[in-house]
Amino acid sequence: MTKPKIGDIWRYPYLWKREVDAGEEGGRKPRPTALSAVVPVSEKSTLLYLLPITGTQPMDDQDALEIPATEIRRAGLSEHKRLWIIFDEYNRDELEASFYFEPNADVGSFSKAFLKVMSARFARAIREQRASIVSRRD
Repeated sequence: MTKPKIGDIWRYPYLWKREVDAGEEGGRKPRPTALSAVVPVSEKSTLLYLLPITGTQPMDDQDALEIPATEIRRAGLSEHKRLWIIFDEYNRDELEASFYFEPNADVGSFSKAFLKVMSARFARAIREQRASIVSRRD
């Protein structure tokens, strides 16, 4: 298994907050997600913080960032489509115990420069309590 790191893009069955609110327990489909944080808790536990990447243009009230075309190509995502990272919700999962995180579903990664922008934006959303968490730890 490739060890996940911040800035990586992984296919993951992301569970949207609206799906949780409707009583769903599993993501509808694997989608590209950006690892915004990888936090070792102990030798046997690593928390993953995953941000959804979507091709659907966000609504005006959503906290989102359009991914530049160069980053889309660099990350191994579709070159012919506009994509956004959503910051007002995220999934948290535990790598070693996850039923959802596939070991070899890595797609690519963002550049260090874009990772800085993404990380700062996510940190601000957390700090300002604008990001809803969906915990995937069962």
